[in-house]
Amino acid sequence: MTVGTVVGRAPGVLPAGRYGMPGLVRSEWLKLRTVRSTTWSLVLLVVLSVGIGALGTAETRAHWTASTAVGFDPTQTSLIGVFFAQLVIGVLGVLAMSAEYGTGTIRATFAAAPRRPLVLAAKSAVFFAVALVVSEVVAFVSFLLGQALLGAPAIHATLSSPGALRAVVESGLYLALLGLLGLGLATIIRHTAGAIGAFVGVVLVLPLVVQALPSSTQLAVRRWLPSRIGQSIIATRPSFGHELSPWVGFAVLCAYVAVVLVAGAVLLVRRDA
Repeated sequence: MTVGTVVGRAPGVLPAGRYGMPGLVRSEWLKLRTVRSTTWSLVLLVVLSVGIGALGTAETRAHWTASTAVGFDPTQTSLIGVFFAQLVIGVLGVLAMSAEYGTGTIRATFAAAPRRPLVLAAKSAVFFAVALVVSEVVAFVSFLLGQALLGAPAIHATLSSPGALRAVVESGLYLALLGLLGLGLATIIRHTAGAIGAFVGVVLVLPLVVQALPSSTQLAVRRWLPSRIGQSIIATRPSFGHELSPWVGFAVLCAYVAVVLVAGAVLLVRRDA
């Protein structure tokens, strides 16, 4: 090495352009797939979503009567496990970020890659890709298995039924976005228990709080809640006239996630690791 190659460079500072998004993506993928909690969480996600959906459809078929057919939505019934899986995917999203704060390895990450928003972008992209693939597989398996269990005389659906394919695809997107919401909350809070508590509060506790409001206020507020958006997403026929349409609700959920991630990126830059 010549003297000229080190002049003007502070000790320990990496040259500009030494790392970029492809390298960060590979690093985050390695971290995510080598952590044991990722495997167990995804297994639990599959078991809960598919298993509860199968139990729901099998129970419906076993107790089918003529009155059951009134307003019955076979697609929604087979996808009911989504509401149990959303807690698992949220916790996994939290752990994807908070685990590094808990172990202190986040300091090594930011030392190697000082552009913190870029690190968050890579972590979010890797997590969302994994969560989306698994969630879509789970959604399709839940639907196909559930409809197979809804044999005659029960009403069943196919992917070509009105709204069925949309509901299945959006169910996977819904779960992946909730996981990303958990990751964003962990970026802001930086503590596993606190971030999980915040996620559970948004998904489960907030709807209970809204129920305590006057009826007119409930109708105006609950349609914007993530859990209510999820209900409209998995349904192929609207149950109430005050719900957001599935794609509008999906856009609103995307906006929630974007706000949380942007807030997390800002705090990453302003705070010490």
